[in-house]
Amino acid sequence: MKCALIFPAWTPVEIFPAATASSQSNYWQPLGLLYVGAALIEAGHEVSFFDGAFMTHEQIIDRVREWEPGFVGIYSTTFGWPQAKRTARDIKSADQQIFICAGGPYPIALGGRCLSDAAGDIDAVITGEGEQTVPKLLARLETSGNLTGVRGVAFLDGGRVIANPPRPLIEDLDALPFPARHLLGDCARYIPAPGTYRRKPVAIVLTSRGCTRRCIFCFQLDKERKSGRWGVRYRSIGNVMAEIEQLLAEGYREIKFIDDTFAADNDRALELAEEIKARRLDFPWFASLCVNQANARLLRTMKDAGCWSVLMAAESGVQKNLNTLRKGSTLDQIREAVKMAKDAGLRVSVPFMFGIPGETVADGLKTIDFAIELNPDLANFHALTPFPGTHLHDHRNDYGAVSGDLSDFTYQGAAFVPATMTRDDIRMLRQKAFRRFYSRPSFIFRRLLQIRTWKDFLAAASGVKSLFGLWKGRDLFRRPDAGGGPGRPHPLKAAGIPGPGQDIAGG
Repeated sequence: MKCALIFPAWTPVEIFPAATASSQSNYWQPLGLLYVGAALIEAGHEVSFFDGAFMTHEQIIDRVREWEPGFVGIYSTTFGWPQAKRTARDIKSADQQIFICAGGPYPIALGGRCLSDAAGDIDAVITGEGEQTVPKLLARLETSGNLTGVRGVAFLDGGRVIANPPRPLIEDLDALPFPARHLLGDCARYIPAPGTYRRKPVAIVLTSRGCTRRCIFCFQLDKERKSGRWGVRYRSIGNVMAEIEQLLAEGYREIKFIDDTFAADNDRALELAEEIKARRLDFPWFASLCVNQANARLLRTMKDAGCWSVLMAAESGVQKNLNTLRKGSTLDQIREAVKMAKDAGLRVSVPFMFGIPGETVADGLKTIDFAIELNPDLANFHALTPFPGTHLHDHRNDYGAVSGDLSDFTYQGAAFVPATMTRDDIRMLRQKAFRRFYSRPSFIFRRLLQIRTWKDFLAAASGVKSLFGLWKGRDLFRRPDAGGGPGRPHPLKAAGIPGPGQDIAGG
């Protein structure tokens, strides 16, 4: 069957303030769709991919009409759900016979409710990982057409929503084909934000799925952490290395490992780094580590194997806020981890967030001070976002109020407001944090010293442009309110999931 996989159209200014979009915009390979695409190709289907990061809505619809697929799979974040519905509606208007299925974080979290919301324009949703479910769905469509019993699928039957049982998580990740990156076309278009990569094209790789932690803002398919070891499913080192060598042979020059936590199994992370070095593979790479899983030996080994940058999430500079988030870390652990990474010669990126339940403006100011104390190479300051399927979203009434505008769910729009703050407080703290952190003479001087190439210069210039915007704009992070007036949250509704391009789970 001819299959079209679609990431609906979006633009950076829909996510980031126009003044800072040049230094924040990033285009990640949509790994979930590429895994599903590979599974469909392996099952004998013909697949095309249309990416709304580089196409307008109208261009996507026109290409689908030309392609004439029998099946369309649409990926949706929460931010992108309205556009996903629009895409489905316009495809159905062109051809009612096309079977349209939605997958991604938002449909996984809301399940059959998405079908009701889409008013009949979407025929089914995938409620878990898609690599096994979508080929089985198509096999059923090609035979009986009856989707009853296809695990991991909710579908419409005569206007009724039927939710089949969930499909078990994929335990043997080695059995999956590598993502079908050839569907991307020009892979050089998929680049992270300026200053966060060294070479292009950049490939995104998952060596595991799942996480051992229980942070209130993170969505995991395995909520009970029962799958794999400690709730994480691992690919074998040999399987990961085979993908790395294939990517290098295809011309990729840098890799970002986007596991939820690269060092959940410290010995395995060490083994992977040692194997990269033993094979003398020349590529820079990046990984994320939890601060209480980092140690000097691992960080030095990663550096020796080509790792040039790590992300270590701090989130807050106030211990009670870390406890509320269920981070399982302390301020001293954060300090020590960042220091060890610096001592190993790694660039360090540290994200923080504002709007934590129980947080006050005074707490937020302490977080800014803590970020400056840590002095990482890069810092980001997000608004805590209550994605569906997370503890925060499930218990939102206990903590504060949630926006009813899905466009707020991008880490930028203060979609959640705790009872102890206002939306304006969160916006003010974010702008103050960016201004204070990136305006320091010591930071600017260090960045100038790091300029080695033309790419470094362009990244620095982009940062200067964003910094100017931060100082010029008085209310840089203010978004139009759908209701409630300045500083007050939108009416309470369900929503949530990260911005476009940042998917990490199959399907």
